[in-house]
Amino acid sequence: MPRILIVDPEPRLAGEITALLAYSGDSVQWVKTGKEAREHLVFGVTGAVLVDTRVDSDNPLGEIEAEARRNGIPIVLLTDPLSSTDLISWYQRGVAVCLIKPLHGRELVLWLHAILKRRTRVVCLGGGTGLYTLLLGLKALPNIYISSVVNMSDDGGSSGRIRESFGILPPGDVRRCLVALSTAPTLMNELLQYRFAAGEGLRDHNLGNLLLTAMTALTGSMAGAVRAMSDILHTQGLVLPSTGTLCTLTASLQSGAIIRGEHAIDVPESRDPNDRITRLWHEPQAQANPEAVAAILAADVVTIGPGDLFTSILATLAVSGIAEALRASRARKIYICNLMTKPGETSGFSVADHVREIIRYIGQDVLDTVVLSDTPVSEDAHRLYAKKGQELVRLEDPSALKPITRASVISRDIGMDQELVRHHSLKLANEIALLLGIPASPVPPCRT
Repeated sequence: MPRILIVDPEPRLAGEITALLAYSGDSVQWVKTGKEAREHLVFGVTGAVLVDTRVDSDNPLGEIEAEARRNGIPIVLLTDPLSSTDLISWYQRGVAVCLIKPLHGRELVLWLHAILKRRTRVVCLGGGTGLYTLLLGLKALPNIYISSVVNMSDDGGSSGRIRESFGILPPGDVRRCLVALSTAPTLMNELLQYRFAAGEGLRDHNLGNLLLTAMTALTGSMAGAVRAMSDILHTQGLVLPSTGTLCTLTASLQSGAIIRGEHAIDVPESRDPNDRITRLWHEPQAQANPEAVAAILAADVVTIGPGDLFTSILATLAVSGIAEALRASRARKIYICNLMTKPGETSGFSVADHVREIIRYIGQDVLDTVVLSDTPVSEDAHRLYAKKGQELVRLEDPSALKPITRASVISRDIGMDQELVRHHSLKLANEIALLLGIPASPVPPCRT
């Protein structure tokens, strides 16, 4: 296997990484200075070079930068948390990935193997059932490395009660992603999804949410809790909260009304569902998780959606730093459009309306592909959804998208009509595989 060159003034990190990689056959070489590193890059066989910013806080890459670029050797920068602007500047200099300290053993190995084995790095943005469905299918694809950047604005149901009682970030969406990417036994995953039907204080709580709450207390943060649960479930990829800021999702409507809270926006019980949302933001302004920004910048492909347009997808894009990372990222950006409209959020929305909002919140048209479903939907399903004020999201005229986006538009059989109209996880994942030119999955995921 390729040698991993570590540039760090102290030997501790090299020793830890050597131990972590002991079972995979990767060899590790440690040097103290950039000058020593340059000699190895010139004369040695190096698969990747890890540079700790302690080498030189002003210019830790030094001579390494030009030599690594000349020889096509990826640079992994080990750094303290940085702003989105600083992270973007490192990627613009050619860094393959920034790993944020404190480093976590399993994640470090996953990133190194993704780089050394040239796995396709896929980042999925969103939340709710749509993100869960996509991750469940992608997990079955070979030779990819998945990072999910998860919406953290949920304030309804079990998550809302936990947020209110403990003052922590809502655990529901990250729990779903953990289960989707888990390689643990099926019973363990079912246990995490278990919802109490009775019991004072427990009724309607989800066990996985309670476990994440306890882990947050033990580790000191929701990000730490997610990381610990990822270890327990041995997830096939990373689950990254979009932000560590506890905030309230807020929307203004065409009528001038202001709605506060994701649940109030998502479930328009006492307002006109056709009163469109004109603006969405967080109070206070949510700051992006540096690890989420780093993952987006290091990605080969970023998927946006499927999921509730405003309360899952745009809520994530409205986090400060996420849109900036998408604009700077060289990844291929794929928007997966929803199948059905949603009262209070997207009543009467066409595909063009969805795409227009995505671009507005990113701040630039960076989309490369828009994926639509052309799966037939039964008349019974049409009637059932019509009673709830919902209809299929349509693209009546493909030319309507041309003034909005440069993206190519493809329609495929990626949906399913079984009780609910939704995306089929395996069909969707295999369509993503086709777009990326990687093998599709021969084995269906455990559930759809």
